[in-house]
Amino acid sequence: MVRERVTVVGTGSWGTTLAIVLARHGLEVTLWARTVEEANELDSNRANETFLPGVRFPDNLSVSHSLPTALEACDLLLLVVPAQHMRENARRVREHLREGTIVVSAAKGLEIETTLRMTEVLQEELPPRFHPYLAVLSGPNLSSEIVAGLPASTVVASRNNEAARLVQGLIMTPQFRVYTHNDVVGVELAGALKNIIALGAGISDGLGYGDNAKAALMTRGLAEIARLGVAAGANPLTFAGLAGIGDLVATCASPHSRNHYVGEQLAQGRSLAEIQASMRMVAEGVPTTIAALQLARRYGVEMPITEQMYQVLFEGKDPRQAVVDLMTRDAKGELEEFDKKRETPIMLRTL
Repeated sequence: MVRERVTVVGTGSWGTTLAIVLARHGLEVTLWARTVEEANELDSNRANETFLPGVRFPDNLSVSHSLPTALEACDLLLLVVPAQHMRENARRVREHLREGTIVVSAAKGLEIETTLRMTEVLQEELPPRFHPYLAVLSGPNLSSEIVAGLPASTVVASRNNEAARLVQGLIMTPQFRVYTHNDVVGVELAGALKNIIALGAGISDGLGYGDNAKAALMTRGLAEIARLGVAAGANPLTFAGLAGIGDLVATCASPHSRNHYVGEQLAQGRSLAEIQASMRMVAEGVPTTIAALQLARRYGVEMPITEQMYQVLFEGKDPRQAVVDLMTRDAKGELEEFDKKRETPIMLRTL
């Protein structure tokens, strides 16, 4: 079956980017706006001047404020909303989904109240007949570069290989290469947890600590992410791929990363409340830090970087002191855990 009609829920930079890229690829795309006013503004401007100023909508990209209209002939639904709003958006769309629609989450975060991943939230809110068609899109995907047509790659993960391949076939372009994956747990956790490390990378850059410090933070952060991921049932190799180290590198290194920006601003002495009030988009690493610590305690996994990040974000700890506390932890061998348990992948060794 050829699937050619796509609906995107989420008019931020990433949602709009995906809508534009897929329309350029020749698909019939509908971008759903929450209000009549927003829909009229987007349609009259034929651009999202708030998040992607000057980037014109293709003619085959329509805008609608009506969910029944937007979802009427939808084969592929992309939910590109902040993680803390995924549940309410799933409730909005569920009554209007047509049979066989593939539902893809493109959000990178964990729900604070439940610590659930986004596909788990969707499983709770969508009828069971849609569960085999759930997927997640994640990878090193900075929207400003992708909408400019620069080369990029991503991963679409689903427990249903057919669904993953269908999404791959729809959204892959010569500039946007898509790989399939079956490790939904690993792909989702990698995308969510790397935002915490990106906050730390921003702090490191903001304090002027140099490339050595940031490289160490990223490497040990990846070990931390993988430990929790494997404890939750993920494939350890996922964290060495695009959704893991690929996304981590892009988010920690790029000045376009919202999470990196928050970290930099924290290092300069601004409060979290002040920083968030000045931003139009959500830095997912902030709420994800809360949920990640809850998951770590549930699984008995040590996450020292995440713990320090939590104290900086929510307890007013000086970022410089957080770095000191990380650097002065008890000495140990880098492969200590691997040496004790040969079956344990190197990536999962204790920090």
